[in-house]
Amino acid sequence: MPTDACWFFYDCHHCGVKLRPLSGDCCVFCSFADVPCPPIQEAQQSGSPSGCCGAG
Repeated sequence: MPTDACWFFYDCHHCGVKLRPLSGDCCVFCSFADVPCPPIQEAQQSGSPSGCCGAG
C-alpha cells in the first residue's frame, strides 16, 4: 500500500457505519487495522520519527 493512501474516514458498506479515527489516532488504519498505517510502518522500519499520514 502506498504511504500516501491513508483514510481518515471509512464508510462500511456492510453496516453503513462511518468509521472515524479513535482519539489519539490519525487514521482508520491506526484505529481499526491489525497493523499501523503505511507511513508509521515505514518510519518503524527506517528508524525515523513516525509521521502518520503525512503529519510530521
